[in-house]
Amino acid sequence: MLTQHSSKARRAAGFTLVELMVTVMIVAVLATIAVPSYLSSVRKSRRTEARQALLDLAGREERYLATNTTYSQTATDLGYSTFPSTTQSGYYTIKIDSATFTAPSATAAAYFKAIASPVAGKGQDRDSTCASFSVDSQGVQKSADGSGTDTTATCWQQ
Repeated sequence: MLTQHSSKARRAAGFTLVELMVTVMIVAVLATIAVPSYLSSVRKSRRTEARQALLDLAGREERYLATNTTYSQTATDLGYSTFPSTTQSGYYTIKIDSATFTAPSATAAAYFKAIASPVAGKGQDRDSTCASFSVDSQGVQKSADGSGTDTTATCWQQ
């Protein structure tokens, strides 16, 4: 009788291999669901920082235009130390696109385009949906995926 009692006590004291494997499977399923959702939320918050930085740069350009009758490509004119400049968290660089920049003339209005691009190796460069953002002097906000396809409706509306 003593052996039956100690056998029951031993079995009740721990987990069986089946119970342990069921627990591992449940944790694996939850991780499979939770990790992509978490990464998506992180990417979206970083995108927000890029959009805010571009809108801030555009606002600085407009203030500069109001007092100087032209836009500027010079970082210090706009309150930055250099171009390209990084966003606060360092996931994007922002700059004025010198290829499209125009000073005002008799035939053309002043124009600038500010671009935010992900910094390589920081994780946001793996964001294939919203790879780059831009805003120009006319207020046009655009974004593109990794292949250059327009994703403005998705990426600027978040």
